[in-house]
Amino acid sequence: MTRRTATISVCAALLLGLLALAAVLPVPYVVLSPGPTENTIGAYDGVEVIVIEGRETFPTEGNLNLTTVSVTTQDREMNLIEALAAWIDPKSAVVPRGDIYDDDETLEEVRARNAEQMVTSQQSAIAAALRELDIPIAERVLVDSIVEDAPALDRLAAGDVILAVDGEEVATREDVVRLVTAHEPGESVSFTVDRSEEQLDIEVEAVESTDEPLRAVVGIGVEMGFDFPFEVEVTLAEQIGGPSAGLMFALGIVDKLTPGALNGGAFVAGTGTVEPDGTVGPIGGIQQKIVGAKDAGATTFLVPAPNCAAAVAADVSGIQLVRVAALSDAVDSLASLAAGNAALPAC
Repeated sequence: MTRRTATISVCAALLLGLLALAAVLPVPYVVLSPGPTENTIGAYDGVEVIVIEGRETFPTEGNLNLTTVSVTTQDREMNLIEALAAWIDPKSAVVPRGDIYDDDETLEEVRARNAEQMVTSQQSAIAAALRELDIPIAERVLVDSIVEDAPALDRLAAGDVILAVDGEEVATREDVVRLVTAHEPGESVSFTVDRSEEQLDIEVEAVESTDEPLRAVVGIGVEMGFDFPFEVEVTLAEQIGGPSAGLMFALGIVDKLTPGALNGGAFVAGTGTVEPDGTVGPIGGIQQKIVGAKDAGATTFLVPAPNCAAAVAADVSGIQLVRVAALSDAVDSLASLAAGNAALPAC
């Protein structure tokens, strides 16, 4: 074997060794890539995505698609080769793992968090849509969760509607906090709750907060819920997780509850969280969502205002980006689109 041949052999062996190492060496990153996109005014597996009962609905046309991002799952570690391949893929993004997952979070916890966010998002979307249409809704104070080993455990229950504390009616979460913390640890707090349409009076002993000495707590989480005047069901809860489809769910509900095609029959996609008051919030993976929408055939994409700077960095050829800060902005822009007005608020 000549010296040149030996050198080549050694280099080849080193290269193969490095490639083998790269194939197994985990890196602290995850990949974001375009995910599925679903029509909120259409059907999924033969079932309407939005089902409304007890209120007149109207035919819809075209698409109001929610968009998603596919993310490396929490239980999987990427290797260096996979990360490099994703890095050069113009449709994907490589981001630090810590931006997406907590270090000690399990796959089951991630799924549970995403499912809970989706349910909350749907409730907010229904509330925002009905308020956009000036349909009255009632707000309720709900027991959201109960701390393990708390005095409220086995007395109050998640889903209880809190009507009063110590005989004083409550209308907000802050009302409950104020009335409970007015007690001293060791004192009894009286709750009047509605549980499955049965009114109950329940006594719970307050204890000292572990975070704030001398502050009385009973160990419950409280959130605001809604009492809607008719039934609205979103059937994608098990297929899609997280809060970012809220805007598109709200638009789908508005479209079904109003005559005519809100989008003029066009293929519109979008993303964004939505608060019960209609405020649209930012989301992650905006560039991948735009790519996914384009691939699905969308010609217009609704972008939360805080995401506009990142959105325009994507390949936006052939798709119109419309800036929205509130549900009302999106409704107005779609009405303009349906009327043939191309001058929409742009990113």
